[in-house]
This record gives sequence, structure tokens and C-alpha cells, in this order.
Amino acid sequence: MPTEKHITLSELLAGVKIALAERFPLGVWISAEIGELKENRYSGHCYLELIEKGEREGTPKAKASAAIWRSRWGIIESHFRATTGTTLAAGMKVLLKVSVSFHEAYGLSLVVSDIDPSYTLGENEKRRREVIAALTADGVIDLNHQLARPPLFQRVAVISSATAAGLQDFHNHLAESPYCISYTLFEAIMQGAAAEESIIAALGEVAEREEEFDCVALLRGGGSQSDLACFNSYSLCSHIAQFPLPVLTGIGHDKDTSVADMVAAESLKTPTAVADYLVGRIDGYVAEVESLYERIGQTAGAVLAAHNNRLVLCGTKLQAGTQRLLGSLGLQLERAQMRLAHAAERTLADHAGKLATLEAKVLAASPERILNMGFALVRSGGKSVSDASLLHEGDTIEIALAKGSVEATVTQYKN
Repeated sequence: MPTEKHITLSELLAGVKIALAERFPLGVWISAEIGELKENRYSGHCYLELIEKGEREGTPKAKASAAIWRSRWGIIESHFRATTGTTLAAGMKVLLKVSVSFHEAYGLSLVVSDIDPSYTLGENEKRRREVIAALTADGVIDLNHQLARPPLFQRVAVISSATAAGLQDFHNHLAESPYCISYTLFEAIMQGAAAEESIIAALGEVAEREEEFDCVALLRGGGSQSDLACFNSYSLCSHIAQFPLPVLTGIGHDKDTSVADMVAAESLKTPTAVADYLVGRIDGYVAEVESLYERIGQTAGAVLAAHNNRLVLCGTKLQAGTQRLLGSLGLQLERAQMRLAHAAERTLADHAGKLATLEAKVLAASPERILNMGFALVRSGGKSVSDASLLHEGDTIEIALAKGSVEATVTQYKN
């Protein structure tokens, strides 16, 4: 191989340095994702690793180191936080103005002079809209809204960090209410890279005990947009949208509505607002029951009054009808009595006539009358004799006359 025609490494890198300086003499705006971000507390400088992801997830298409010197870091960071409501963090897509620096010994580096926060806001909103569109296309975005809800939420599954101030506010507010609302805590990490997976795991635990609860309360006591980024993720929001129990969100942010808020059955601003909702729902139910009780009482009173009036009217009609009936029956009875009296009189008169006839017949046939007519009654041995053949000569007989009687002796029989 020829050895006389070559250049040294430093000469090569010097050429690269010159070429870069000629190609990028001024600052240039680039878009990238922050892979890592570290602030040196002693020097005040901030060091970044910028990446551009390739088509295959996890494989970077490009990577470069960058630095924001102390003189610019404070200005850039405070402006970004004031505009977006969050701090610069790993995972964000950003638009940076950089100058290209190349050193023969230390290689390529980028020096950041400015960051445009509106680009990051736009990227976040774009990602949020993509998630909403995907949930809509899947037909699940309204499923949790459409779940049938019990009249009261008294058994609540709470997903939150155990040490969150919002959870304590939620607990205190329920304790102050006059109602018995019980909750069971399912601990989860509520911010950072592990939050999404942790919350989904907690939802899975609740789903295994679904019959024990009326709803799920997802509680977090506020935070920056980057802290709340997991609540815009497709995976978590899809789980919430398809959860078998109504989900109540109290994520604690006032400015924006997360996708989790959109798909949940009820979106409330803070954990305290969730407690207010649970208490207010029972208040409304109690008021409705009291109103129904009052209406039932009024309706029952009106029905009873109406029936009482009908009873009074029926009583009046019955009394009048009874009086008419009694009057009619009285007249009928009087007529019947008169007819009976007349009939009795006729019957008595008829029987009296018959009796007189019989009496006359009896009198006409009486022995006294016959005897008075000159007839006599003959007895023999105490018995009446009507057949002379029964007597014999010498028998003693008694002859009864109308006045007195005589004894005689039979001397002769005649046929």
C-alpha cells in the first residue's frame, strides 16, 4: 500500500471542522426528542442527549450530545416553563436553535441557544388528538360514559399514590360528610415513566374485584403537563374507556382536559371535587327521596280526601235510598197488614158460618133434642140397645126419657 500519500487524523478532523463551519456558519433550528437531560448543579450548565427515532421502535435514527450553557439555561428554562406550564424533561419533542461545534479531540457537539416552546405544545396537542382519533375509530371513547350507574356511589375503589396530599384531602372531605362512603386504596405510581403501566396494573386489580365496588376514583393532586402526560396515553385511556365500572377522574389540573378526563364517566378537577361529587350525589338522592315521600304523602292525602268525599256522598245516598226503601216497604207492609186483616176477617166469617152450620147440625143430632121430641134411649147392661133381637124375655132394660128414666122387663119380642 502507498504510504507516501496520506493525512493525519488531526488533519482529517480539522477538515471536518472546517467543512462544518462552512456548512453551518450560523445557528440552525432542528427538531429532536430529548433522550436524557441533566443539569450540573455546580457549573449551572445543562447537558442533553438528542435523538431522532427510526421506524423501528427503540432504534434511534440519529443521536447527538448538546449543551445549554449557564448563561442561557436559566432564561430558556424559565421561558419554556412559563409558556407550557411544565419543565423540560426526557421524552419531549422540542425545536432547538443550535450551533454546530466540532473539536478534533472531543468530537461533535451542539450548543443550544434557544428552544421554541410552541413547538412542544403543538406536538403534545398533536399526540393528544391522535389518541382521541384512535379511541374514536376503535368505537370505545364513549363506553365508560354509557355505563349504567347506581343511584349511590358508596363503595369506591381509589387509585392513587398512598402519600399524595390529594388522597388525604379526599379522605378528610369524606370523613366530614354525614354519609357512609367507604373506599379501598389501590396504590399506583401517578407520574413519570412508570405511571402508565402502574395505573393500568391497579385498574386490573380493581377489575378482579369488580363486584365489590360501585365506581373507581383516579386521584392525583395536580402537576405539570409532563407529569400528567400518561393521562393522554392511548393504552391507559383505552383501559379507562373500556373499564366495567364508572371511572371518576380527579387529576388536579385546571387548564387542560386530558384524554383520560374525556373518556371517564365523570371528569372532576381535584380529589376534593371527587369527594364533593360523591357526597353531592347522595345529597341529591336523599333530596329526591324526601321529595317523593312528600309527594306520596300529598297524593295519599288527596286520594284519601277524595275517597272520604265519595264515602260521605255514598253514605248520604245510601241513607236517602234506605229511607225511601223503608218508606216504600212500610207502605207495602201497611197494605199487606190491611189485606191480611181483611182476609182474616173473611176467613173468620166463613169459618163462623161453617161453625154455626155445624153447631146447628150438632144440636139437631143431640140426644137431648131427640129425647125432647119424644124418643127414648134403651140401655141394657150399661150399653145402648138399638136392635130388639138382642134382648130376651125377662131381660131388664133401662129406658131414658127426656126427663128421667124407667126400668122395664122384656116380656115379648117383636120383629
